[in-house]
Amino acid sequence: MPLLSLEGITRFYFESGVLANDNVTFRLNKGEIHALVGENGAGKTTLMKILYGLEKKDTGKLYFKGKEIEIHSPQDANRLGIGMVRQHFRLIDEFSVAQNCVLGMEPVKKGIFFDNGKALALVNRVIDENGFDLNGSDKVGSLPVGKQQQAAIVRMLCRNDEILILDEPTAVLTERQRDNLFKTLNKLKYKGKSVILITHKIYEIKRIADRVTVMRKGRIEGVYHNTDVDESTLSRLILGHDFNRGTAPAPGSKNTGTRGESIQEELPVLVMKDVVLFPSGTHKPLLENINLEVKRGEIVGVAGVSGNGLSELEDVVSGLIPLTSGSITLNGRDATSLSTAGRRSAGAAYVPADRMRRGVSLDASVLENMIIVRRSEFFKRGIFLKKDAYAYTRKLLSRFVIAGEPDIPVRNLSGGNIQKVILSRELSVDSDFIMFSQPAWGLDVSSSKFVHDRIALLRERKKGILLISTDLDEILELSTKIVVLYQGRVTGTFTNDAFLTKEFIGDYMLGVAGNGN
Repeated sequence: MPLLSLEGITRFYFESGVLANDNVTFRLNKGEIHALVGENGAGKTTLMKILYGLEKKDTGKLYFKGKEIEIHSPQDANRLGIGMVRQHFRLIDEFSVAQNCVLGMEPVKKGIFFDNGKALALVNRVIDENGFDLNGSDKVGSLPVGKQQQAAIVRMLCRNDEILILDEPTAVLTERQRDNLFKTLNKLKYKGKSVILITHKIYEIKRIADRVTVMRKGRIEGVYHNTDVDESTLSRLILGHDFNRGTAPAPGSKNTGTRGESIQEELPVLVMKDVVLFPSGTHKPLLENINLEVKRGEIVGVAGVSGNGLSELEDVVSGLIPLTSGSITLNGRDATSLSTAGRRSAGAAYVPADRMRRGVSLDASVLENMIIVRRSEFFKRGIFLKKDAYAYTRKLLSRFVIAGEPDIPVRNLSGGNIQKVILSRELSVDSDFIMFSQPAWGLDVSSSKFVHDRIALLRERKKGILLISTDLDEILELSTKIVVLYQGRVTGTFTNDAFLTKEFIGDYMLGVAGNGN
């Protein structure tokens, strides 16, 4: 008898006309790691939200240990011993990591007072056991997105749940952190815990899963023992066809001319000179003497471990926070004191890492999100040119292959389609400089390829691109030049030629090589 069964689950969104789950049956055994896979929009996250009480099912039944149950809220799920780390996690910015992790099970002293010391000891022990780069006293709101994801995982591990649901848990983890997490999940499995792992990374599935359930277009395509399917078979099952990058080599491969190509004659669209970010209240600079240049037709990839200045670099280039000293020039214009809107006017576009909070307004419609940077074109003398706005939105929906309609709220789209909404908006303006931060985070194979192909196409059109990513494969595939950040400083700058390897770059990311030690 399975530990958990979801039988005949159906979920239909009437507003958008999307059948997210179509008579889905999913079963989880005690003491197994069960991968739930499929393309963006396949229905995986909706199914897990129903299990965790974040969504309501229209039809179907849930069984736990053989008994029928109803889960109406995350509190109901928690009482049953079900925990979840969502891809776009929810933490309280004003609380510390420890306070977030023990929320709802707070240790007390003298019967009524919150025992911060016990909370810190518990959380820091879990952090240390799993090799995360965190401290329980860190304020969540000050952490980059990668560390916030670590905090969300630690919060779940502190609960000692019987069933753990992890939605893209390794998206912004380093290889070492991912390895430590997998060791922890295997330990939990051998203790009788059960894990549902949603991931788009097939090599992770092959490494850790016992069974695999494949979803496509809201339905279950099949359930397989991991040993019975190889990577190519899994790709074919997920996509419904063989995955093919096409006849052209991948951007950044030896045959494209991207790696090591000379672009010395091109003019810079971004120049950062002696940039320092040293906010009051910090004991050392978050960015120190950054000198960086992006030329037309160039993809400058900035690599680093989360927490070493990548998110701060994104903030200062986008204009979200002011520099302490130094200068930023966009298209020959001093942009140091310009706001984000001012930098857009100077020819910059921006695809942020935190797509849910910075990239879109979740409760606004697809149309409203798409026209926000071109509002003046659709409002003349106070009159909204509705027909023009709808035609423009539908054109972008078609061009970027977005599964959605102009009127539906963006929050109803899958993660991949939300990223495409951001891309369509930012690339609809003919900007000379575009910054991408973690552009393929949490996307499936085909959506990642779509994003990467768009970035490569922009380079061919002589746009200057700054690519900020913790994903070394992404950096090596796309970049013409690679800059490595460690503890807020540049430890190395390299032409991306055929001899550059992940191991070589990794030493600079960890401060083992370069001027980071």
